[in-house]
Amino acid sequence: MSLSDSYRIILVAIDGSKTSFFAADYAIDLAQKYKAQLIILHVLYLRTLKQISSSFITAPTFGLEETQKLKARARKWMEKIEKKAKTRGLVSRTEIIEQTTSIVGGIIEFAEGKNVDLIVVGTRGKTGFSRLLLGSVAQGVVVYAHCPVLVVK
Repeated sequence: MSLSDSYRIILVAIDGSKTSFFAADYAIDLAQKYKAQLIILHVLYLRTLKQISSSFITAPTFGLEETQKLKARARKWMEKIEKKAKTRGLVSRTEIIEQTTSIVGGIIEFAEGKNVDLIVVGTRGKTGFSRLLLGSVAQGVVVYAHCPVLVVK
């Protein structure tokens, strides 16, 4: 199998951070180069079921309203990236998934389920510490991914 055959589906995971937008730019370039489909993914991390259920008990609409706000914000990021991809003639799609266990697990499971050939992530996201060389999400994706991972800084 040649390298160009290996990148039919490229996944970029974004969180709204500067590095995730850099990662999206790289993913767009690669998708164009290899004529691959681009999937733009955001994992909405719902920390724990206990937090979710307690917010529904105290204010039944709070959890739902907060989730909708987070999804709307993610859609704006994704629309920006999707627009760039479209101007380059790429076929792209966006996905927002909800995850209660871990962001890494969400990315990995999604990528495996869609037979992704390459995952692109930023080095550090919204929760990254500048002293860390590689963010925990990027590190987890590198360790557990079934396919190559490109980490962009």
